[in-house]
Amino acid sequence: MSRWAWADVSSAAIEHNVRQLVANVASAWPVEVWAVVKADGYGHGSVTAARAAIAGGATGLCVALVQEGVSLRAAGIDVPVLVLTEQPHDELPAAVAHDLQLTVYRTEYLEALGGAGGVDVPVHLKLDTGMQRSGARPDDAVALAAAISESPAARLEGVFTHLAVADEPEHPFNGEQLDRFDAALDALSAAGHRPRLVHAANSAGAIVHPRARYSMVRPGIAIYGISPGPEVDRMVHDLDLRPALALRARVSMVKRVPAGSRISYGLRHRFDTDTTVATVPIGYADGVPRRLFAAGGEALVGGRRRRIVGVVTMDQLMLDCGDDDIEVGDEVVLIGAQGDQQVTAAEWAGRLGTIGYEIVCGISARVERRHG
Repeated sequence: MSRWAWADVSSAAIEHNVRQLVANVASAWPVEVWAVVKADGYGHGSVTAARAAIAGGATGLCVALVQEGVSLRAAGIDVPVLVLTEQPHDELPAAVAHDLQLTVYRTEYLEALGGAGGVDVPVHLKLDTGMQRSGARPDDAVALAAAISESPAARLEGVFTHLAVADEPEHPFNGEQLDRFDAALDALSAAGHRPRLVHAANSAGAIVHPRARYSMVRPGIAIYGISPGPEVDRMVHDLDLRPALALRARVSMVKRVPAGSRISYGLRHRFDTDTTVATVPIGYADGVPRRLFAAGGEALVGGRRRRIVGVVTMDQLMLDCGDDDIEVGDEVVLIGAQGDQQVTAAEWAGRLGTIGYEIVCGISARVERRHG
């Protein structure tokens, strides 16, 4: 069974994007790429994304939750998998059982790891260099590394931080964070702690901040062919990163409406002329934001842009198709290309005042992913 709304996901595009990133970041010195496949692969499907990323040269994967790592293991994926934050203590037995690498920034987490049966578990010490979200203070790095070394439950595999404004290449805070991180790394080295992996770069960091590459990078949104932000668009284009997801549907109803009539909840759109309206069976329950209508959102039918008219409803939206001949079953492209026209996740994001990450992650599970 299938419905008339789905997302096509290209494994080949993800593999290509990772291959491009691997070549870019390792051009001056060896740098490992660990692909971020959390949030169900940013809405693309985590297992599909993981396999494609590995085929493209990724040597490890990153997730946000233990259950995400467990799902990868259940699919037979055996490369290193790092959980990027400390997790509830009751999930640690599953993390240990499925050979996940863990993030640590508190000594009590080490104690809990030992209580969960952990022995020599590879852990990455996270330092908060200014994002103020999670991680230990840089001044505490040496003490925490010593605690890891003394714990039979863990061994220090990596040290990392996260950049807050990497998608703004000229922002001075990038340098400030890396200065703090370098100082902590120097202190760790002086104390005899030299982890195999050092990492700071997300997608934007990996693409535009060579200093942030260290021995490993963690690209996320870029492996799906979506720019981390407007100031990075040119570099993404130069790398030939290709969007991996297209959101499609089919016209489910066609009607001719008269000038002066209104449409959808609240009757917020009024037609100035007689026109043809195509109803499309996809809505905000599927990840098309309700307010996309007011933001000037468009979709493609017959190779032409069609304005969304009236508020997007839970399960349906409507398109103004003018005087064109539209039929039930015609393909609708909400994100992707049709003919010589294209609508991108970045376009939606720009209209809605958000980022491409939120757009693709927001496509709900009831939209079938067709992987090819």
